Amino acid sequence: MNAIYLASGSPRRREILENLGFTVRRLPADIDETPKEGEAAVEYVRRMACEKNQAAVTQWFATHDQEPEFAVLTADTTVADGAVILGKPESEADAVDMLERLSGRTHQVLTAVCVYWQGVRHDVVQASEVRFKTLAAEEIAAYVASGEPMDKAGAYGIQGLGGVFVEHLQGSFTGVMGLPVYETAQLLKSLGLEAPPFALN
Repeated sequence: MNAIYLASGSPRRREILENLGFTVRRLPADIDETPKEGEAAVEYVRRMACEKNQAAVTQWFATHDQEPEFAVLTADTTVADGAVILGKPESEADAVDMLERLSGRTHQVLTAVCVYWQGVRHDVVQASEVRFKTLAAEEIAAYVASGEPMDKAGAYGIQGLGGVFVEHLQGSFTGVMGLPVYETAQLLKSLGLEAPPFALN
């Protein structure tokens, strides 16, 4: 077993899995990502990962009459400022608002991973705390103008230009990127799907 189905268009998640030694095969998984009223961030991110997984597996069975040959992995990352969920910005102005909100403060980044294998779905949520330095208006404007924030939860990417804003991180760097390596590897290992360099079979 050295392949995995990834139901995500994220190049970062694909790169992380490939760095672990997996051959990644893409599956579609389109869902409504609107949070429910009063939904806690941890429950939201878990629901998103699991609903994406369900959508991908349903799509698989629509064209196949047998279980997927490889595990189906989905993930979702969200940024939470207290009880407020910060998804992907809808506009540049929205991105500015998010970055101003995060400036000089600590927020939480939650990534849920869901794996479907042999008829059973398993999931795990990893949480990190990230503190931003105080951002000048000019820094925010230049960062938003770069375009990087527009497809990222919380309007920043820690692995890119947004990394210069991060004063302190407690948790998982790859989790903030979008796929926590340790938790993902442990989840796969519990299903007998160790990353290829460590697999004995």
